[in-house]
Amino acid sequence: MLNMNDHNLKDLAGQIRVWGRQLGFAHTAISNVDLSGCEARLAAWLRSRFHGEMGYMARHGTKRTRPGELVPGTLRAITVRMNYLHEHSASAEKVLEQPEKAYISRYALGRDYHKLIRKRLQALADRISGRVGKFGYRAFCDSAPVMEKALAEKSGQGWQGKHTNILNREAGSWFFLGELYTDLPLPVDPPVTAHCGRCQACMDICPTNAIVAPYQLDARRCISYLTIELKGPIPREYRKPMGNRIFGCDDCQLVCPWNKYAKWTDEADFRPRHQLDNRSLVELFQWEEETFLKKTEGSAIRRIGHIRWLRNIAIALGNARYKPGIVQALHARAGHASEIVRESVGWALAQQRAQSRRE
Repeated sequence: MLNMNDHNLKDLAGQIRVWGRQLGFAHTAISNVDLSGCEARLAAWLRSRFHGEMGYMARHGTKRTRPGELVPGTLRAITVRMNYLHEHSASAEKVLEQPEKAYISRYALGRDYHKLIRKRLQALADRISGRVGKFGYRAFCDSAPVMEKALAEKSGQGWQGKHTNILNREAGSWFFLGELYTDLPLPVDPPVTAHCGRCQACMDICPTNAIVAPYQLDARRCISYLTIELKGPIPREYRKPMGNRIFGCDDCQLVCPWNKYAKWTDEADFRPRHQLDNRSLVELFQWEEETFLKKTEGSAIRRIGHIRWLRNIAIALGNARYKPGIVQALHARAGHASEIVRESVGWALAQQRAQSRRE
């Protein structure tokens, strides 16, 4: 058992950073768990109903901003980030420029990050326990009421940009976050200063104007929310701006100047699967549920289910240039058992007919 004096705790913190690198994390840092400054902002965001159907954001009371209530005894959060942009994925910009192709957010092209990062965090906890003995901890990765971005910011992983993502001067924003709550009184890392300045490229590029003010996102307008979280039909006012984006949206990251410093991941599990970085909409629309489940096994995409998959692709097909093959594919789903799919297909067919008359 480690003697918990300041010198040993400082050495342990340094060793934790080394172990983090060995486990594939781009950076490991430590923060205290005083998030009192976030409570009023979160409450105001919720009062504005910006969370839409994400009821889990309003549940759990103050556990989200008071880590000690979620995990009693928590004194520190060990934060990690892991790069996910893979150099073998097709150019995001080029896919977006081809309306007949399906755009899937770059984070979802490979293996589901939730389990991978939590497994690595568990391995980090095992190494710590090997040094200090039994200690209190719990690992998180986008899986519980945790203020991930606030903790990342407090620990110096970066600053929260105007698009609300965490930005790092040496790594941009193409990375996942994870946390290890612990009762170890480790020394904390200082936060970094923000460097967005007057830039508002992310706000200007957003297809649905979801960034309603600097550092403030109305999720109900965000294409990521619309294609992933929303269970019902896509509101009509957002269908055309969706373009060919069928799962998530990366526009605010693609245009951010800091992402010229983004680093490729060397994590094999984040390599694109089933060529989902560059597939045609028609091809994906023809997947039956069995194929969808098989092709998305171990992927974050599976969480939306086959119905929303078809809904999203139908909207994208309606936005594509008129082609007889697209109309044929849509007609094949016109009698689908799901009302949501049928309505989306009907809208898409109307868009295709309108385009054919213009040509």
